[in-house]
Amino acid sequence: MTRATRPLTGPVIVTGTDTGVGKTIVTAAIASAATRAGLRVAVVKPAQTGIITGEETDAATITRLANPPTVRTLAAFADALAPLAAARVSGERPLTVMAAYLGVRDAGRHHDLTLVEGAGGLLVSLGENRWTIADLATSLGASAVVVVRPGLGTLNHTALTLEALERRNIPAYVVIGSWPAEPELVHRTNLHDLPGELVGAVPEGAGSMARSVFQREAPFWLSRVLHGEFDPAAFRARGK
Repeated sequence: MTRATRPLTGPVIVTGTDTGVGKTIVTAAIASAATRAGLRVAVVKPAQTGIITGEETDAATITRLANPPTVRTLAAFADALAPLAAARVSGERPLTVMAAYLGVRDAGRHHDLTLVEGAGGLLVSLGENRWTIADLATSLGASAVVVVRPGLGTLNHTALTLEALERRNIPAYVVIGSWPAEPELVHRTNLHDLPGELVGAVPEGAGSMARSVFQREAPFWLSRVLHGEFDPAAFRARGK
């Protein structure tokens, strides 16, 4: 298990155990907490898919909630598929890991913290030669925030993701992406048994908050390693 000794700076990957676990809202929360702590924050989305649906993009959501000074998407594809598949179906050239690396480095200039939000889970193919967000983390020398579900199945998914990160020597921290207002037995027991170093829990529905409320509350959802005031030990005690 990774033990944080100081708040994270530099490049930080935000990945998850699956799609739809709350990576974008957690990214916005970290950006808000870090900004409130006085850091200059950049956010990079290497690959966005599903833009044909007309729904709010991840970059737009982060801007709406956190409004960091720099938010960039490096590649975007129409279909709601894994990025490599979306590029293939569209006939467009997939993003290379070198382009992603350079894009993150460029966006992070003159910033204290650069958050890099992946697509889907840790080992989803993001571009040419099937590179993954784990490969990008290794290239950048970045730590990883793993966003997880609170419900049934999360223990195995979280353990597998953390094991894959550990095998690559990538420091990892766990954030619950959507903690229910009224947790059930499964949520409380999972909280107690969840592997890894818990450093945050974002409340269910946080993405619908007004920006001012979101920015004010975000530091209370995240621990010191993510520039907040959340107490993991006290929160975990709820699961006992």
